[in-house]
Formats: sequence, structure tokens, C-alpha cells
Amino acid sequence: MSATLLIADDEPNILISLEFLMKREGYQVRLARDGQEALDAILAHRPDLVLLDVMMPRKTGFDVCQEVRANDQVKDTRILMLTAKGRDTDVAKGLALGVNAYMTKPFSTKELVDKVRELLEPQG
Repeated sequence: MSATLLIADDEPNILISLEFLMKREGYQVRLARDGQEALDAILAHRPDLVLLDVMMPRKTGFDVCQEVRANDQVKDTRILMLTAKGRDTDVAKGLALGVNAYMTKPFSTKELVDKVRELLEPQG
């Protein structure tokens, strides 16, 4: 069975392109358009990996990450934060909140696919 990804971003063009890319790679994909929708989808569907934008309406990616890590049922969900905010302080904040990896926009699709594969490898 292929892994399930949740892509959370408020930018429609990014959602469409990432959805296409990840489906082409064989993943099942769900979409969320804001932070609250992302959190609801994580709790309801338990995706294998979340591609999470930082700057979103209703809840930021940082807020979503913090709530996921505080919830025993989903705290082990793997999170790849995607953001235009690439300053060291933003990266440090994301890592401190427990994201598994951090990529700044713009990124190459190959780089993203490689990182997704790496994060989905069995945790040993």
C-alpha cells in the first residue's frame, strides 16, 4: 500500500503542483488549505507524512506542529515543513517544535521527492 501524504498550503498553485508531483510518485494525497484544516485532517486520517507550509490562515504551520506533537495519538506523525521563511531562526523554531525536516521555497521537485522518500523510509 502506498504512503498517504497530507499537503497543507494556502497557495492553490502550490497545492495543485505538489499534488500532481506526489501522485505521480505513487503516493495517496490529501489536501488542506489552512492550518485548522490540516490539523483536522491529521487527526482524522493519520497521514504517513505531512508537507506543511508555515504561513497559513487560521493556524500557522508552527501551531499545527505544536498541537500534533502534544497529541499522543498523532505525535509521531512525520512533518516536512515547506516555507518561504528560510531564516535560521525560523528553521530553528521549526526544529525545536519537532518537525522532521525543513525545506525552503523555492525548492527543486527532485530535492522534494528525495526528501519525502527519505522521511517515509521505515524508522529503525
